[in-house]
Amino acid sequence: MSVDFGLVRTGLAVCDESEILASPVAVITGTGKALAQKIKLAAFESKAALLVVGHPVNMDGTKGESAQKCAAFAQTLKNVTGLDAVLWDERLTTVSAHRVLNETNVRGKERRATVDAVAAVMILEDYLRYRKNQGATTHTP
Repeated sequence: MSVDFGLVRTGLAVCDESEILASPVAVITGTGKALAQKIKLAAFESKAALLVVGHPVNMDGTKGESAQKCAAFAQTLKNVTGLDAVLWDERLTTVSAHRVLNETNVRGKERRATVDAVAAVMILEDYLRYRKNQGATTHTP
């Protein structure tokens, strides 16, 4: 399961067992442990084995305040869910998600309600491509 962590909305996506198809699950709200509990429930319902958490690294590769908050939240997720939580570079995923929604003419409230889930799908697809290219059998990059 991938997590596009946000201070207002957090997007979730999952993939099939064969790790080929990523699909949006939900956009949820909340903060801290309450948000982690919601993600734990979604992970349990989807039988997730790993959490891939989008890591908002700056374009120059540095890790600003958002990246630090995200890393701390990934640790909270690991503690609350008992699942491994891998940080995954999410540079430009939200921009790409907005581009996709532009192309499909999704606007207004519907866009705000979906962009984070679309970004979570993109994070998961990128991670799955990496695993496939590495011939990965473990969860860590």
